[in-house]
Amino acid sequence: MKHPTVAPICLLLILATPTSAGENNFALDPEPPGPAYLEPGKAWREATTPLPPWPQDADLIEFEPDGPSSAFRYFIDGRHLGVGADQVVRYTLVAESRNGGRNLSYEGIRCTPNGQYKVFAYGSGGQFSPLEGADWQPIAERYRHELWGFHFCVPRGFKPRIKKDMIRSLTGHTASRELSGFQAD
Repeated sequence: MKHPTVAPICLLLILATPTSAGENNFALDPEPPGPAYLEPGKAWREATTPLPPWPQDADLIEFEPDGPSSAFRYFIDGRHLGVGADQVVRYTLVAESRNGGRNLSYEGIRCTPNGQYKVFAYGSGGQFSPLEGADWQPIAERYRHELWGFHFCVPRGFKPRIKKDMIRSLTGHTASRELSGFQAD
């Protein structure tokens, strides 16, 4: 006597059998997306940029990272915020403690798929001291991640925003629709 449920169970077992390692049921992009300014076959080169002047309090734009409150207040020098020929967003960061002490650094962010940052110099006594041999690092800090993801780079575009849109975003104004990360209607 045949059991009517044997055929469907056998079919399920055949379909559940893992495929060979060489088979892939998903169509993968030949290369992951990357910054549009990178030319195929040509290595990216970092531009040499002079250190900025010491920031003036009137030029500082405060931004507050999302999440739990921080022991610091964060500011960007809006006057000397810019994008270099190498498409790196360079800025002076001021981290101010609750008691008024300030840490200053001159940094850069690359608008790559996961973002990278580099500290070019630290500030003390009214002047910047360059760091020699600093490397590009993955972004781990919440405030840098927000600068990369919300203020400085075009979402999914892997390119820097124009300075006007960076300033608008840092000051809490809505970015233009094409830079918001959402697809157009």
